[in-house]
Order: sequence, then C-alpha cells, then structure tokens
Amino acid sequence: MPKTKINIFWFRRDLRLEDNAGLYHALNSGVPVLPIFIFDQNILEKLEDKKDARVTFIHQEVSRLKKELGSLGTDLLVTYGDPEVIWKEILDEYEIENIYTNHDYEPYARDRDNKIKKLIESQGGQFQTFKDHVIFEKEEVTKDDGSIYSVFTPYSKKWKARLTPADYASFETERLFENFLKTREISEIPTLKSMNFEKSTQVFPARTTERSIIENYDQTRDIPKLEDGTTHLGLHFRFGTISIRAWVRAGSKCNAIFLSELIWRDFYQHILWHHPRVEKQSYKPIYDQIKWVNDENDFEKWCEGKTGFPIVDAGMRELNATGYMHNRVRMITASFLCKDLLIDWRWGERYFAKKLLDYDLAANNGGWQWAAGSGTDAAPYFRVFNPEAQQKKFDPDFEYIKKWVPEFGTEKYPQPMVDHKAARLRCLEVYKAAIKD
Repeated sequence: MPKTKINIFWFRRDLRLEDNAGLYHALNSGVPVLPIFIFDQNILEKLEDKKDARVTFIHQEVSRLKKELGSLGTDLLVTYGDPEVIWKEILDEYEIENIYTNHDYEPYARDRDNKIKKLIESQGGQFQTFKDHVIFEKEEVTKDDGSIYSVFTPYSKKWKARLTPADYASFETERLFENFLKTREISEIPTLKSMNFEKSTQVFPARTTERSIIENYDQTRDIPKLEDGTTHLGLHFRFGTISIRAWVRAGSKCNAIFLSELIWRDFYQHILWHHPRVEKQSYKPIYDQIKWVNDENDFEKWCEGKTGFPIVDAGMRELNATGYMHNRVRMITASFLCKDLLIDWRWGERYFAKKLLDYDLAANNGGWQWAAGSGTDAAPYFRVFNPEAQQKKFDPDFEYIKKWVPEFGTEKYPQPMVDHKAARLRCLEVYKAAIKD
C-alpha cells in the first residue's frame, strides 16, 4: 500500500466497535484510521493448555470484528508475535501519525505500552490512550486528602457520590465509521494452529442477559443452583466485547447490588494500578510471613474436587468442566484452600487463572487476597468460612452439589480430608504467629 498518513487504533481488551472510547477518539481525529489486533506471543506462550478456551474466544471475536469492519469498507490488520517487533514492522510500512488505544492496567501491559510509546514518539507521533475498561481509574476516586483508598466500602461510597450520567454516557462511534481507512482485505487472521493452539468446544455465554436477572440480582446472586441467578457476563467484561458504561446505566436504574459488583471491578483495578506488587505479593506485606503448609497432595485433591466437602468439590468440578464457578462458591473454595488446608493463596490464584474463562488479573488477585485475609478487606484474618454452614445456607437441598458431585451420598464419595474445627484452630494459630508483630 502507498504510504498514506493514517492513525491506528489498537484493539486489546475492547473487542467491539460500539461505545469504544479510544476508537471514538481515533475516528474523530480527522485522519483515516486503520484498526489492528495483535495476538500477543508473550502472553500466549505462557498458556499451558493448548485448547485454552479463552484463545478460541478471542479468535472468534476478532473474526467477528474483522467481518464487521469489512462490511464498512475497511479491514482489521491481524498479526501474531512480539508486539514490539510487530510495531516496528508496522511503523516501517505505514506513515503513522498517532496510535490510539485504551488503557490497560496490568503490569505487563503497562511495560509493553511504554515500549510502544517510545517507538511512535521516536518517529514524531503520539501514543494516545483512553479510559474504557472502567468507570473511574487511577486518581479519579480518592480520599478527601488525595490519598488512595485501601478498603472497598468507603471507596464505593465515594465512587457512587461522584457518579453522574456523563460518566456512563456512550461514545457514539457509529457516527464516525466513515473515517476508517478505505481498503481491501490486507491480512488474514492467523489460524489457531499457526499459534500452536487447538479450537476449544467450549460454549461461551451470551453478550447480553435478561433484564429480570439484573432486577432480581440481590435475591438470586448467592444461590449457586440457579443458572440464571447471575449474568455470566464476566468473560465479556474481561475482553471488552460489551461496554461497562452500558451495564452501569442498567445497574444504576435496576439494582444497587448489581451496581456494587461493577464497582468492585473498578476497585480492584484501582488497587492493581497503585500497587502493582500485589500481582505476586500480599497487599498487607506482613501476611507474606505466613508459614504455609503447601501440601501438594492436598492441593491436587482440591483441584480435582475430591476434598470430601461437597460444596467445595462441586465448585471445583464446575470450574474444571465449564471454565466458570459461581461467585459465592469461589469464596468458599478459596477460603477452604487458604484457611483449612493452609495452602498459599497464590497457588489457588494461579489455578483459577488457568481455568476461569473470565479470568482477570485484578479481580482474581483481589478475590484471592480477600479470601486469604492478606488483601484490602477490613475484616479480621480470623474470618474462616465453614463449608458445611455455607452449604446449608446457600444449597440446602444439595441441588447444586448433586449436579456436579453425582456420587455424593454414596460410598464412592471421599471422607472429609480435614476436620474443619481443628483446621480452623490451626489456621488461627499460624496466622497469629505470622502477624503478631
């Protein structure tokens, strides 16, 4: 292609054309826009499961985007490799004025983006990024003295006090579609096989949900047997195939508890941005002094859902079979691993990272540290979930359990691997010894 001056929009965690902040600003720049997507080799090579359903999902959604863009008379440039290498090639091939994209708050992404920023600036261009994945970010929600919140409840109160309709207004990208670069197809999508992956047969949740699910969310969200008790939108939030602004609008009108769950997303991104060390360390550093047992056989039983605690086993088997686990059960299984088995929360976090379709570093890390007591939560470390009490409260008729643990109640089902009362006392002693100073 001739070297026409263009802008580039880089899709990442925002795989949609509608209500996309960075794409809106790119299309409104007055310069033709070429959209691109990079299958990041640095991320994909770390995935052990070559049938990882999330890669199939991304491939599916990128294919959808490419088709939609084709109908608009443009194309999506799709490549696979090291982003820094690919960007050098793109900058050599095209006369690029600016690169537009949306913020990514994870440590690897921040480092990657800084490298690309330096590349485009070395050629006289700009790397322009925008807020799209959350409602409020960075220093937008702080205490009155400007310091950072470390506890959710006061953060949530300030978040809601600050919210106005302008914060969740849509970016009307469809008005600007004519500003895409007019071109024929300029690339094919790399096949899954060429990236050393196989197509998954996983069935993915829909990009929308019934309004009644949101309206009744506070009444149904803690009942794991209900398949439509929660929205199952986590996967779509993770990869930006839906807009957070649209769902905050819905939550603001329909259900305060649903809105609160969306605020948790912002909160954990807020924590990761300001404290990137939490990716590998406890938010409360003293908790890294805990002397974990870290028994590999116990961990394997937990992973396989063979602990002898039915609510824990049902959750783990649901996760292994579907890539999803009910949020209430996520808390129960996480507490059991950290508190009853005294296994480092990082072990569980990594396992969830491998299995969850909706895996998100900030939320997964925040949830696990909440369960372990090492995170931002204000509750004391001696909160230990009782699996039996949780089952009686949230699955009293064993309907969820029987779905995922069909041998429950027979001789084939294992005895509990620990005595919960004794395990709780052991946990309290170990934690107390670690944080006594």
